[in-house]
Amino acid sequence: MLDRRLQLHLASWLGQWPAASGLHVVASHRRALPAWDGRLRPALAVDTGQSAVLSVAPDRVAAIRALAERAPQRMLAALPEAVGHPAFCLHDGPFRWTLSPAPLPDVGEWITPTTPGLPPWLRLFDRPVLVVRDADGAYLAGAAIKRHDAFGHELAVGTVPAARGRGLARRLVAQAARRVLDEGAVPTYLHERDNHASARVAEAAGFPDRGWRAYGVYPR
Repeated sequence: MLDRRLQLHLASWLGQWPAASGLHVVASHRRALPAWDGRLRPALAVDTGQSAVLSVAPDRVAAIRALAERAPQRMLAALPEAVGHPAFCLHDGPFRWTLSPAPLPDVGEWITPTTPGLPPWLRLFDRPVLVVRDADGAYLAGAAIKRHDAFGHELAVGTVPAARGRGLARRLVAQAARRVLDEGAVPTYLHERDNHASARVAEAAGFPDRGWRAYGVYPR
């Protein structure tokens, strides 16, 4: 049975969950509002392989439902323009979550995102971020939590090229996932389908590929 917190997260994030078989285009006011980073996500979908919910702004529902009658790949290609943001890009990849992160040892420290020396992407967050630094204090790797709602928090991770191959990313993701669970939410992890390095990190941190997929329209 699907975890109750995950169900509540999907219902909040998308505007409806669960769904019967097939694709369901639903209206959500959240698609017209800034997301965690202050930028729009005008279309979001989660597909279990048997059923899918595609969330768009209320004024786009009719057009997207008409578009959904086309072949799936044709619909995806047309989705950015159909939601009114033709310059945005399409994200498409596995949707992962875990209730049991891998028992890897902690490696990072939680610090404020305004700490000097952090990369720009970590400075987008408004709460502490998880960081590994070398003996001289230089940034090596970091993870952060996108708190979409009270029930589901998405993890992001990045490692500088010189520090890759040491297992830092997987340990950071597992450590951050434990924090999310302690906060009462479910940790989720999304990545592009062809990002094999990110897939390996997810698997090693305890986020299996269950055959679920997330896709949507994101700013470039």
